[in-house]
Amino acid sequence: MERTQLSLKWLEVFQAVARGGSVQEAARRLGISTSTVSHHLTCLEAAVGVALVDHGKRPMALTQEGAILIRRADEALGQLRKGVSEIWSRDPGALVRVLRIAAIEELDREVTPTVAAQLVRDLRSCDLSFLTRPSHDILALLEGEYIDIGIAAALDGRGGRVIETPLLRDPYIILAPRAGTAQPDAYLTGEAGLPFLRYSKTMLIGRRIELQFRRMRRVVPSRMEFESTPAMLPLIAAGQAWTVTTALTLAACSEADHVQIAALPFPRGGFARQLSLFRQETLPEALAEMVEAPVRRLIETQLIAPVLARAPWLTPDFRLLEAGDG
Repeated sequence: MERTQLSLKWLEVFQAVARGGSVQEAARRLGISTSTVSHHLTCLEAAVGVALVDHGKRPMALTQEGAILIRRADEALGQLRKGVSEIWSRDPGALVRVLRIAAIEELDREVTPTVAAQLVRDLRSCDLSFLTRPSHDILALLEGEYIDIGIAAALDGRGGRVIETPLLRDPYIILAPRAGTAQPDAYLTGEAGLPFLRYSKTMLIGRRIELQFRRMRRVVPSRMEFESTPAMLPLIAAGQAWTVTTALTLAACSEADHVQIAALPFPRGGFARQLSLFRQETLPEALAEMVEAPVRRLIETQLIAPVLARAPWLTPDFRLLEAGDG
C-alpha cells in the first residue's frame, strides 16, 4: 500500500461510521450524502486490503481489522484536531463559522438571552445556534457531535471525548403550597395529604429523584408525570400538589409563585446535582471561555444571589463550583 493512497477524508468517514453505527448516521453527522459515505468507506477498505466493517450487522460492527484501525485513526485525527484547535485559539472568532450551544430550560430567562447577545457582538463572523433541551438530550447531542457546547446536569462516571467544567452545585429541595406547609418528612410519607408531581423517568432529574427515594426506602406514589417544571408550579401554587426539584427552580419562579409556594429542605440533605459546561475537545479553549465567563457571572448574580435572598438556608449548598470541584 502506497502511503499516498490514504485519504484523511476516508479516515474521517470511517470514524463517523464506527461511532454512529450506520452509513446513514455517519452521513448525518458529516453533512454529506450516504452514497458519498459508502464511496469513501469502500475506497479505504480497498486501500488497506481488508474489510473494516461488517455490513451485515445492525448497527454496523467493526471487524477485528477495523477495531485495530479505529484506535489508531482516533489517535491521529484527535491530534490533528487539537492542532487545529490550537491555531484557532489565537483568534477563535475569526475562524469558527458555526457555534452550536444547548442549555437546560432553567437558564432560558436569566442566562441564555444575555449570553447570546454578547456572543453576537463578539463573534461577528460566526453563526450561532441556541437549543433548549433536558440534560439527557444535551448529553446525547454532545456524544453525537451535533452541538459544540452544552450546559447540563453532569452524569456520574462520564467518559468520552467531551471536556467538562463544573459550574454549579444545585441541591434538591421540596416545593409545596405555602398554605398549610408541613414538615419535609411528611410529604415523603404521605402524611401531608397532597399528591406528588413526578418528573418523567425519561429525564435525568426524574431518574435521580427516584434513585434517592430507593436509597431512602421510600415509595412515593404519583399519578402525574411532567417533563417541564413550569407546568408543575401552577398546581403547587394552587395548593393541589407538591414536588421534589432543585434550588435552581426558585430562580424561575414568578413573584406570584413565591407568595404561594414554600421551599423546604430535602430530608437528611446532601442530595444535589452538578451543572457543568461541556465542550467538544476540538473546540478552541478560548472560545469555550467566551461562553463560560458570562454564564458563570450570570449564574452567580441572576440565579444564586436571588435564591439565597429568599431561602438563606440554602447557603452554602447552592454555590458556584470551580474546575477542581466534583
